[in-house]
Amino acid sequence: MKWSDLPEPVLLQRSFLFGITGIVLGALSILNTTWGFVQAPMGPLNGISLLLQFAGLGMAILVLRKRKLAKEYKEKSQMMILILAVALVFFILSL
Repeated sequence: MKWSDLPEPVLLQRSFLFGITGIVLGALSILNTTWGFVQAPMGPLNGISLLLQFAGLGMAILVLRKRKLAKEYKEKSQMMILILAVALVFFILSL
């Protein structure tokens, strides 16, 4: 089964989970870089964070591109795209 065939609530839920996980990992990376809790390279963690945020953004865009979309799903998808895009820009500029 393709991801585009899944119902909108499932895609939005997965988009949220991928996005929030990416944001948390990015925040952990920034905090560790600032305060140095663990002496480990943060490059792989930054990469996984950005990958998860891009995946969440892509799923929200998949929902928005569907035909005959209910208004509530359209609004949720637009809000998810806005939040993930701002978070993505923030984490890219903080590298």
